[in-house]
Amino acid sequence: MTETTDVELLDAWRGGDRRAGELLFERHYEAIRRFFHNKLEFGVDDLIQQTFLACVESRERIRGDSSFRTYLFAVAVNRLRKHFRGQYRGEDRIDFGVTSIHDLGPSPSVVVAGRQEQRLLLEALRRIPLDHQIILELYYWERLTSAEIAGVLDVPHGTARTRIRRAKQLLEEQLRALQGDRALVESTIADLDAWAASLRELMARQANDAGGSSVP
Repeated sequence: MTETTDVELLDAWRGGDRRAGELLFERHYEAIRRFFHNKLEFGVDDLIQQTFLACVESRERIRGDSSFRTYLFAVAVNRLRKHFRGQYRGEDRIDFGVTSIHDLGPSPSVVVAGRQEQRLLLEALRRIPLDHQIILELYYWERLTSAEIAGVLDVPHGTARTRIRRAKQLLEEQLRALQGDRALVESTIADLDAWAASLRELMARQANDAGGSSVP
């Protein structure tokens, strides 16, 4: 049996099928929880709810095709930025192209990782500028294409591809700055896809152990 697509669920939801909306949220809930869980120690559940509620309120404006997921992440990114700006005075002066999660602190809970590569990768991610961290997580963890990332960031496709390359460069620089063991750094960089995937699974298990809220 063919799985109902996001577009079909969205159309049914627009037509008044509440269950279709619930299924749509259930399908993407874990990804949105993961998005916030790696950046915040407190307030994750509230931001998840705000993200999904924003989609409820604007579902008629969401385009078709495969854009529901990109729209959802775009809302999550905006909610995250608003959250951090609301935490600080002079909020308009926060530059997420420069400021990292490590700079904003306190850091999210430390992942209990069994491998040095996982711990190193996570620490490096949290020390590069937030905008670049988001790009890499969308690229490696959520498997968004450069075109989809362009949709999330609302930038031209070429700009998104340039930012992905720059984010990878910043990550490698941070990995080298954090770890003096050259062999460990090189092994992490050489198999970045696999280490990123293993870290994603590890964080998903941690988030599940911590429990979570239901979708609206």
